[in-house]
Amino acid sequence: MTDPTMATLLEADGRVGLRFVRHLAHAPEKVWRALTDSEHLQHWMPCDIVGERRAGATVELPFWPEHVEAYDIEDPVLAGEIRVWDPPNVFEWTWDSDLLRWELVPDGDGTVLTFTTWFGEPDRAGAANAGAGYHVCLDHLVELLDTGTVAQPLVSTPVAPWEERYRELTGVD
Repeated sequence: MTDPTMATLLEADGRVGLRFVRHLAHAPEKVWRALTDSEHLQHWMPCDIVGERRAGATVELPFWPEHVEAYDIEDPVLAGEIRVWDPPNVFEWTWDSDLLRWELVPDGDGTVLTFTTWFGEPDRAGAANAGAGYHVCLDHLVELLDTGTVAQPLVSTPVAPWEERYRELTGVD
């Protein structure tokens, strides 16, 4: 049986990417706030977004302190740029050499969220690892939207159950 929450593998122009689609029972404006406001990001994303929210803005992407400690991150602040800022429809930004695009489409009383990420390195093993991590992040985002909180901190949520599935998806042994 196919899991509708699994990403789709993308390949184009020598790059590897993943596309996730989630059907959410929330208005685009609520989802937009969860994608862009630091108070919400801390519950489901491993980093904050610090800087002006507008197309062309340079931003800093500091990992939350608990992630720095848990994963012994040597460079806890990466650079990024907001490429598209179209509230509440499209938010696209770079995270170091990766590109992240969040698209929101109204769907009845809810929203279809499409998250596409293109990796700076055409590395399927890296895509498999990131895919498992993003899968868990999106699960936390859905929980935050549905309940207003997240029961388990992102940093302590195991990704191992998803790693094998994303290795299979990307063709990594």
